[in-house]
Amino acid sequence: MAYDKFNVLRSTAVPLPIENIDTDQLIPARFLKATERVGFGDNLFRDWRYNPDNTPKKDFVLNNPVYSGKILVGGKNFGSGSSREHAAWAVYDYGFRCVISSFFADIFKNNCLNIGVLPVQVSAEFADKIFTAIHADPNTELEVNLPEQTVTLLATGEKETFEISPYKKDNMMNGFDDIDYLQSIKPEIEEFALHLPL
Repeated sequence: MAYDKFNVLRSTAVPLPIENIDTDQLIPARFLKATERVGFGDNLFRDWRYNPDNTPKKDFVLNNPVYSGKILVGGKNFGSGSSREHAAWAVYDYGFRCVISSFFADIFKNNCLNIGVLPVQVSAEFADKIFTAIHADPNTELEVNLPEQTVTLLATGEKETFEISPYKKDNMMNGFDDIDYLQSIKPEIEEFALHLPL
């Protein structure tokens, strides 16, 4: 399998209410030399996380031990900019399995779906409720239910639905990337090929 199966995720979340976070901020261009999906988490938000001397910036949320979890809640227009899939790799490699935002750049959203990070788009109003809840209590838990396509603030029960293509949903629930999916239907492909005219 390409990655872990995603069904229902319950987790605390890391709040990053900054709009227009682009892929160069997610993973600066100087870290794009590797071709495997490992090691990128160390440089997620590198220039926001570290000073030039590599000491952590105390005021950045990923360096704040108060916040943790497998869900990143970002501001509007998350993942804009260049199409580098390394940005999604960095999010996954850091340990996030879901990113919630009121709007995603399309290419980043698709890159996430291809590697096992679920991008959940909610209304701006619901995103604000999530930010408010997390800032009031960093131990606030969210439930992201992929089969039902809902995200819920567990403390209050408030929830909202989200959209995802049936194909990507099925792949996420099975832990498949596109190649895994094709391999899973190999018998059907072979059967179809037998009946093609020569």
